Amino acid sequence: MASSKNDVRHYTGFFPITVLCLVILYAPLLVVTIYSLNDSNSITNWEGISFRWYVDVFTGPESDKFKTAAWNSFTIALMASVMATTIATLAATAMVRGGSFRGRGLSLGLISLPLMVPEIVTAVATLIFFSMIDFTRGYLTILVAHTAFCIPFAYLPISARMQGIDDNFEQAAMDLYASKRQAFTKILLPLMAPGIVSGLLLAFIVSLDDFIITNFVKGAGVETLPTAIFGSVKQGIKPNIMAISTMLLGFSIVLVTISFLISKSDNTK
Repeated sequence: MASSKNDVRHYTGFFPITVLCLVILYAPLLVVTIYSLNDSNSITNWEGISFRWYVDVFTGPESDKFKTAAWNSFTIALMASVMATTIATLAATAMVRGGSFRGRGLSLGLISLPLMVPEIVTAVATLIFFSMIDFTRGYLTILVAHTAFCIPFAYLPISARMQGIDDNFEQAAMDLYASKRQAFTKILLPLMAPGIVSGLLLAFIVSLDDFIITNFVKGAGVETLPTAIFGSVKQGIKPNIMAISTMLLGFSIVLVTISFLISKSDNTK
């Protein structure tokens, strides 16, 4: 009975507020998806359903630009997510299994800092850092910036997963004459796999969709998909931009769904 009284769904106004939030969040995405199928050259006039703009993305006059930008986005996201996940795994091991040590709170704060600081501040700070060390901006600066920015996003699911693993497994392995390294690689690491995969996918999505940091640290002539889309939008919104946005949205939804299913299946075990 007490749980029923505390159910937020029974609060006055909960349903209309929920519907309003969902409309504000998802109505623009729905509009973009629908008008990406518009056969018209105009984004305001509806002339029937067609996939011509999806074909235009791959064969149209701007296709080479978007293909190069997509390649940059996916390769940077892949490398940044792998490096960020590796660092996050080591950090989670130190924080969760390392016991109490000097500077533990400070280290945890530094890992979580990118989540609390506005992204524009991170972007400006990163730009200033690269300028101070006279590092030429380009593909590599985007990769370094994305790796640093994605670490806390990978750390959260990995740390949560590790906290749910009883350390008795490792102690039992060492009681059976396994070294600490063997206990980590053969016992703890496989148990952490769902959290690591979730962190990797989350970091990949964050890197793939990032615009603000990328726009600040990229060099001339280097574009990722978000910055290429932004550059095209400044010249006017075209239907092919909606097609690209829809495909990027769909790809992100697929990755988020995979990450959710992995974490959910792991929690049910």
